[in-house]
Amino acid sequence: MNTPIYYRPTKAVIDLQAITHNISSLQNYIGPTIQIIAVVKANAYGHGDVEVAKTAIEAGATMLAVATPDEAVHIRENFKDIDILVLGASPHTFIPFASAENIILTVFSTEWLQLAQQYTPLLNQQRLHIKVDSGMGRIGVSTKEELMELYTIINSSDDFLVDGIFTHFATADEEDSMYFDNQATLFKDFLGALPQKPRLVHVANTATALVKDPSLHYDAVRFGISMYGLLPSSYVGTKLPFPIKPAFSLQTELVHIKKMQAGQSVGYGATYTAEEDCYIGTIPIGYADGMIRKLSGQEVLVGGKRAKIVGRICMDQSMILLPEAYNVGEEVVLIGCQQQEEITIDDWAHKLQTINYEVPCVITARVPRVYK
Repeated sequence: MNTPIYYRPTKAVIDLQAITHNISSLQNYIGPTIQIIAVVKANAYGHGDVEVAKTAIEAGATMLAVATPDEAVHIRENFKDIDILVLGASPHTFIPFASAENIILTVFSTEWLQLAQQYTPLLNQQRLHIKVDSGMGRIGVSTKEELMELYTIINSSDDFLVDGIFTHFATADEEDSMYFDNQATLFKDFLGALPQKPRLVHVANTATALVKDPSLHYDAVRFGISMYGLLPSSYVGTKLPFPIKPAFSLQTELVHIKKMQAGQSVGYGATYTAEEDCYIGTIPIGYADGMIRKLSGQEVLVGGKRAKIVGRICMDQSMILLPEAYNVGEEVVLIGCQQQEEITIDDWAHKLQTINYEVPCVITARVPRVYK
């Protein structure tokens, strides 16, 4: 396959060695008997699902988790043998395909299961993971009666198999553990009600796996945000059992430098006016690439120095106030390290008043992912 050629200098660079380090470090921490489910939903949190999945498998992950049927189809096209779990709700029309392609589905209600039963002539013992709603308030059974009804229906048919059971914690990344503890206790109660424990019990998301009671690791942990070298919260950062390495950086270069006179303005709406003579650099990245307009004022790195984005961010271009005159082609780092300075995804998240999860996910497909 030919390596694609990218003419625009804007790119997201994904450090696959960092992902390998993070998975290996987790495996060393949880021990060899606990499996790692690599969460590669949302195009691997914007990092590129196929390359990240390949790296995760090579690093020891035994299952890949996605959020939607379409994500599962894309992964299966590239990986024929690895277990794939769809964490979210799948339409019942997807069930025959899932069975044929050995994709594990989440079952979360008797209504969904009843719809699934119409496809039994087409199924080859479809594997299911029961989702328990222990307090997240999304999908899942929320009473033991619902759980047992679901379990009984599945076990009464040779076309379905209870392969796993799981839940998701709402506050695992917070210091106050009361709500978390209540969820953990409820899940243990539900698990104890089953006549037989399924092959895989998994409740530990990233924060749970890193900072909570190791008994909650059960058979497998779901490694999401920190597989990419990002922290679920600042609290988790204070308790981290091993260092993690960020995998995502965002780079471009100067395509034009203009000397501006004091009083001259920049960009749509002329919202920035130079207070003194200065140099303005133009970079080929804008809100169509995911660098939304609220990032005006955010710092970037050029020549190892910090420079602010000024004026309104355009669809395809942005302008930065340069600390000195540079040459066209000078590298500009929007996220990542340059010399002794660093701009992090968390810096962007703070500027955008959001969480770090969102930042790489909103960098659009127009920005190529380049792997090292």
